[in-house]
Amino acid sequence: MNKFLLTDKIEKFAPLETQDGWDCSGWSVCTKNNEISKVMLALTVTDDVVKQAKSKQCDMIISHHPLFYVPLTYSDIDIYCAHTNMDKANGGTTDTLIKNLGFKPDYIIDEFVRIVNFDAPISVNCLEKKLRDISPNLRYVNNNKIEKVSKIAFCAGSGSEFIDSVDVDAFVTGDLKFHTALDSNCIVFDIGHFESEIGILEVFKNILGIDNIVFAEETTPFIY
Repeated sequence: MNKFLLTDKIEKFAPLETQDGWDCSGWSVCTKNNEISKVMLALTVTDDVVKQAKSKQCDMIISHHPLFYVPLTYSDIDIYCAHTNMDKANGGTTDTLIKNLGFKPDYIIDEFVRIVNFDAPISVNCLEKKLRDISPNLRYVNNNKIEKVSKIAFCAGSGSEFIDSVDVDAFVTGDLKFHTALDSNCIVFDIGHFESEIGILEVFKNILGIDNIVFAEETTPFIY
């Protein structure tokens, strides 16, 4: 398989030029080998993930999170990532989270945030149960003791910065900050950064459309 044909598929789905200016999507390591035999998909490239890839005879890693610093020990394996461009893409990170919950996004705010509207309000307990299917260890704040919701914002990963910019009954994200939680007028569900984004690996698999793919063994770094 030609590795550039694979990355072309990803960039057609999530163009690199749409990534944020601070991001490092694209090639983290591009070796001289153009042909690859097996790809490992990972949310985050770590020492352990690189070891897994090499032990399973993978010659390329495709990840969601970028490498801002590339250790020399990674220089012999191709590493490519699609981060904020994948977050913004139709069918990308947040859309995948919403789909896996059985919902459908209605429109987009601030490129990263998706809004879901319900014809009839649902109970907070019902929403909580759905979210626990994805994240058994979720936490949430409900400062105003809201019981039913009809308009929900979603932002996979770290979405705390967008909470104040939307008028919704509930906001679902990961990495909720303490003071944001204290000040929030809507219900905010923190399902975890890892849990909110891990579903994107299946999207990568479908985009690539090849058989020789393995998934890295990854978990959230937090112990509950």
